Amino acid sequence: MSECKALAPAKINLGLEVFPKRADGYHNIKSIFTTVNLFDEITVCENSTEGSCVVECSGMTLPEENTFTKAYKAFCVLTGIKCGVTVKVIKHIPSGGGLGGGSSDASSFIQSIDILFGTHLAPDSLLKIASEVGSDVFFFTQALISNPGKNEFAACVEGRGELIKEIPFRKDLYVLLLLPEVSVSTREAYRLVDQYLENGFYCNKGNKTQNLEAVYGRRIRNWNFVNYFTAPVCNSYPLIKDALKDLSLCGADFYDMSGSGSTLFGVFESEEKRKRAFEKLSEKWRIVFA
Repeated sequence: MSECKALAPAKINLGLEVFPKRADGYHNIKSIFTTVNLFDEITVCENSTEGSCVVECSGMTLPEENTFTKAYKAFCVLTGIKCGVTVKVIKHIPSGGGLGGGSSDASSFIQSIDILFGTHLAPDSLLKIASEVGSDVFFFTQALISNPGKNEFAACVEGRGELIKEIPFRKDLYVLLLLPEVSVSTREAYRLVDQYLENGFYCNKGNKTQNLEAVYGRRIRNWNFVNYFTAPVCNSYPLIKDALKDLSLCGADFYDMSGSGSTLFGVFESEEKRKRAFEKLSEKWRIVFA
């Protein structure tokens, strides 16, 4: 095989509880992740420079060390492969949006080089590589393992992101993504939520938190998910707060921020309601069907 192409889906968080920082610097979380219909496009091929991972990314400049290079190094260490690769990325998922774009790209890249080099890695090996790259990469890797060739996956996610329980993917959700022209770094978002936790704004005591899977099974209008990042991020980024207010007025049956932001999403019980919201919101904001 001379090259391998893949789609890397975005995700949204339905509820996102964050627990105090662990001794290793990570935070435990509790959330439902579900993929949505927004994708980056990835093409991977072998190059002639041993040990190199060349990334060509449309629309943005990646740092020298990025999710692709981390994944490539971990893959080479595990497999002994020394062949260089070139990966071309067409970005549609915004960076710094809380949609997991970089993590999804890395996961699809890992799968692509596994196919390209015929290494046929077992699921536990794929997840081991994911652990070297980033917490959200676990979810996207498990999605590829559980549903090869499909881009529909939902799961309850706990721990630092490595504890994944697949749940039924709901096909009755009509989603809009609202993309404010602001990027929120994950590091900054965690700093803000840590301040909230230290000041007692959230009282979570392990197993006494709500059953997210049970909430997920309700009618959308009866969801009461809470994203711990939403309040502190909105307070620090007025544009996101304004966008969330506009989204709340457009008829969404549920709305919130995804992950650590800045992307907001609205979930609707019908395509007609979603279209009406799109017409209203797109006059002011960048909106994407998902």
